[in-house]
Amino acid sequence: MKPLNLIALLLFLGGAVWAFTRSEPAVREIQSAYYSAMAPFLKSGSKMETSARAFLKETKHSKELEVEVGALRGEVGRLQIIESRYRDLERENVQLRQALAFKKATNFDVVAAQVIRRHPTTWWQTVDIDAGQEQRVGTQLAVVSNEGLVGKIDRIYEKQNRSSVLLLTDEKCQVSARVEGSPEVGILSGQRGRFEVTPLLRLRFLSTNAALRTGQRVFTTGRGGIFQPNILLGTIDSVEKGPLDSEALVKPAVNFADLGTVFVVISAAP
Repeated sequence: MKPLNLIALLLFLGGAVWAFTRSEPAVREIQSAYYSAMAPFLKSGSKMETSARAFLKETKHSKELEVEVGALRGEVGRLQIIESRYRDLERENVQLRQALAFKKATNFDVVAAQVIRRHPTTWWQTVDIDAGQEQRVGTQLAVVSNEGLVGKIDRIYEKQNRSSVLLLTDEKCQVSARVEGSPEVGILSGQRGRFEVTPLLRLRFLSTNAALRTGQRVFTTGRGGIFQPNILLGTIDSVEKGPLDSEALVKPAVNFADLGTVFVVISAAP
């Protein structure tokens, strides 16, 4: 045993013998002095114990809250998915109702179809629909929606019973058009290299002094035998006058960014 430890042990034993050999009042005084001296340490220890217990309780509560927050986040995510599906179904329901109303009101013999494929590189040029020879669909037939002219059938996939539609926003889809409320007649088509959210159409070969205003509606004339007359194409956006003729930019009537249900015009209704 080290000398310091031995000295401390002897002092402790000597103090203990001295304390126990004293009279009872003296022992009580010694005990009182001891407790008085230790009281601050005991109180401090009690406070530390209370704080430790409170900290452990708070930690447990925080973990429980963290678990509850995680569960709530999962529930919010599930509800957001349900809401998204509900909105999609609601939108499809509105489109189907509009399509049904259009089919009843139209003067054409039409076949309803859904857009089933659309490639990003040809977004404004072509779409594929789920109608083909089984529905009497053939090439060069007009395709419309409840908003206006969509385009025309340019290809039939015989074995898959689907078709490709050349959109009005493609420059190769050219339509004889007239401006409502004016004698102006021209050729309407899409524009090459235009990839805006809502691409504008180009109405060419108007008269040099074409008196047109923004918002005038543009319809098909029926010339050429592909597109029936009086199908809405869009509205005048602006006019540019040239030395020999004028051109106008036309805002499409159809929302080509979000095509859903379309109709292939088989023939004019009797």
